[in-house]
Amino acid sequence: MALLAEAGSPAPPPAGGRAPRRPFRRALKYVVAVGSVCAVATVGVVVGLNRLTGSGPVTERCAVQLEGSDWYLSPEQSDNAALVAGTSLARGLPARAATIGLATALQESKLINIDYGDRDSVGLFQQRPSQGWGTVAEIMDPAYATNAFYDVLVKVEGYEDMAVTDAAQTVQRSAYPAAYAQHEKRSRAWASALTGNSPESLTCELAPVAAEDQIAPDAARDVVAGRLGRDLGLAPATGAADPNRQDPASATVTVDATPLTPDDPARGAWATGQWAVATAKMTQAVEVHVSDRVWDREEAAWTASDSRLPPGEVRITVDAAE
Repeated sequence: MALLAEAGSPAPPPAGGRAPRRPFRRALKYVVAVGSVCAVATVGVVVGLNRLTGSGPVTERCAVQLEGSDWYLSPEQSDNAALVAGTSLARGLPARAATIGLATALQESKLINIDYGDRDSVGLFQQRPSQGWGTVAEIMDPAYATNAFYDVLVKVEGYEDMAVTDAAQTVQRSAYPAAYAQHEKRSRAWASALTGNSPESLTCELAPVAAEDQIAPDAARDVVAGRLGRDLGLAPATGAADPNRQDPASATVTVDATPLTPDDPARGAWATGQWAVATAKMTQAVEVHVSDRVWDREEAAWTASDSRLPPGEVRITVDAAE
């Protein structure tokens, strides 16, 4: 069973706050439309019919599994969650900071980088240019907005021991100071996975990469490298085609995640590996290898690998054009 990044077990969520766990459907044929998943604004994408069973529409989504329940986010929300949690890790902040950041963004924007809001508020954290958070263009940059949030949070004395909603409110000064609390359980689960404290707990059910969306292997690797640098402050160790896949349309990025958690390379690897799954929709990742486990896009699950990577090493395989 995966462990939470913070002490204690989560209380049962409010009605509609979680969905019963079910196996991800495999071998899907996808037709895209917009749908709704969970009560806490976890908007998903309906992606077609199961070719094997002929059953109804399935939902493209990501989830963190914790204590028998899946805490869902859409791929877009998951991508932004990976940035928010990854930035906290890159800055050397505790998992509590990631929980506070995620709960804040869920309440303020539903973890979507929106260009509108109350008065002049915009972005993931609904920061206001008129209140000194930066220009609209700066705040609409998710990396800038996330760092701006943490710049203020770290100045809040004792935030690590504060209730999530109190810490968030100290930064945000919202008209609804208690609203952040409703997102705490979901945020704790995602923060624990994305900081490597809950290995093998995050997966995504995604459509195959469409042929028209594929780009050249070098360009595909560059996309992953760019996101690694932005979100986690990491650089690829190598960027060669993965000889094990025997697929000329695929390429692999190898990452040394040790700098994230020097005293615990395994945790850094799981943080990076689950970051790679959370961002797979945007980076076109199809396989992520951590230790002796592999996440496969088609299977939408972590399974045993025939090989074991050294502690701290992660391999991310992307789908690319020939």
